Amino acid sequence: MTPKYIISSCLVGVKCRYNATCSSTVNLEKMIETGEAIPVCPEVIAGLPTPREPVEIQQTDNGIKVTSKQGNEYTQQFLNAADEVLKICKENNITDAILQARSPSCGFGKIYDGTFSGKLIEGNGVVADKLFKNGVNVVTDEEFKK
Repeated sequence: MTPKYIISSCLVGVKCRYNATCSSTVNLEKMIETGEAIPVCPEVIAGLPTPREPVEIQQTDNGIKVTSKQGNEYTQQFLNAADEVLKICKENNITDAILQARSPSCGFGKIYDGTFSGKLIEGNGVVADKLFKNGVNVVTDEEFKK
């Protein structure tokens, strides 16, 4: 079967989230097994370790900035990951993405506000935004389950 989707790896049992956990969803795992989907973790693709510091997106006058609570900046790694994931989509003619909700990479529609206070705002993760702007249909795992 030709893959139609990319799916955040953490949604299919890979312990690649910042805290070395996953958000496994059985119906999504079947899509990997049948070849209907390809798993990707943008942050691992970017070369970030697991576990890693939690990061959030901050809006600045010069665009976005991806930083940890400790002040370490990861913007370039996230931008590079977005380019790589888009390349994977193009190379495989993938038209749809099922991504981890609220993630600074994969969140779509709602992300954390950059203050590490748990407050959600309207917005997209770096990878989700890049895919969406390049014609890939993006939904979160929460939307896909509905």
